[in-house]
Amino acid sequence: MKKFWNWVHNENDERTLYLDGVISEETWWGDEVTPKMFKDELLSGSGNITVWINSPGGDVFAAAQIYNMLMDYAGQVTVKIDGLAASAASVIAMAGGEVYMSPVSMMMIHNPATIAWGDSEEMRRAKDMLDEVKESIINAYELKTSMSRTKLARMMDDESWMNARKAVELGFADKIMFTEEEIEPQDNNQGFIFSRMAVTNSLISKFPKPKETEKPAGTPIESLDKRLSLISH
Repeated sequence: MKKFWNWVHNENDERTLYLDGVISEETWWGDEVTPKMFKDELLSGSGNITVWINSPGGDVFAAAQIYNMLMDYAGQVTVKIDGLAASAASVIAMAGGEVYMSPVSMMMIHNPATIAWGDSEEMRRAKDMLDEVKESIINAYELKTSMSRTKLARMMDDESWMNARKAVELGFADKIMFTEEEIEPQDNNQGFIFSRMAVTNSLISKFPKPKETEKPAGTPIESLDKRLSLISH
């Protein structure tokens, strides 16, 4: 089984955990083996741990399990973001007692997404589920940043990208690595990246391409549009 984490044991009894890539490359929905394996490895030692994150995100339920395991860990958990902590990976980052970001790293938060197929009731259920997932994610952001839920929800709606300085200003991180500079809060949007399309396309390219599957049964929307057009005439 391919793992997306790697442990390094140091001589001073402290351990370093590297989380790289998509979370998870294997599905965690309904999978009781992978989370248990991660937990067993986490609890196989003691002492403080450092978690390095470079991930575009992935399965929000997998991220929630990792977040809970790290929050419940008896030792001190320090998070260091050396590249990207986007989407679900940003949730894991919130488990750090101290969160450090490289001066060239990025963090991104946005609304959860899914794929749904079915009638209007199925669509409503999917929306209700996503709304609840969003609230659960906001819980983690709120606990770390002490920002209002309304502002956090708006940031997720806007798909907010933050460089290290902005992440520290807003409370998502505590310090920029390799510098002793103190970050003063500002009332402007400096630090955000608004070119969402270009950055998102780059992010999507990091995910493995989905396997080809059979098209679901149903009437294509193009066919329905054509029929409605004929009826109207």
